[in-house]
Amino acid sequence: MNEATKPVNPEKEAYHREAESRMHTFKYEKPTKIDRVKELVNFVRTPNVRVQVQVVTEGGENNLHYHTNSDGVWMVLRGRAKFYGTGDTLLGDLGEHEGIVIPGGARYWFEKVGEPDLEILHITAVENVAKKTDRINVDKHKDWMTDDFLQQYEETKA
Repeated sequence: MNEATKPVNPEKEAYHREAESRMHTFKYEKPTKIDRVKELVNFVRTPNVRVQVQVVTEGGENNLHYHTNSDGVWMVLRGRAKFYGTGDTLLGDLGEHEGIVIPGGARYWFEKVGEPDLEILHITAVENVAKKTDRINVDKHKDWMTDDFLQQYEETKA
């Protein structure tokens, strides 16, 4: 039976059409003007998925931190990156088209290595859309991290 002859369930058809109305394409182009040591180019933000490219220049490394309620996938588009875990343990030395999966709760930090600027794709998958997703610092945030969400620390019990 082809699509034209199948009986149509109105509720199912409405479900599909609503989802299909949210499909879209996107294209990445490196920003021509970079005002900070790290620029974010956001493409997709749905309740379940976020997609962005981070352009990291000299000094744009981050600090040891983790994310709650989300897993991250990172892939180098241009340049090189080194990812580290606790105790500065090397997790990956990544070149172009190489990546790493960082499960929610895993502590990590990364840095740009050498030239050119690092352009790195970041895909975030939210585990439970009903729960808040946070970025929690383990080590002190870098001076360039001025946004409030980059200055959140794990609460310590006295």
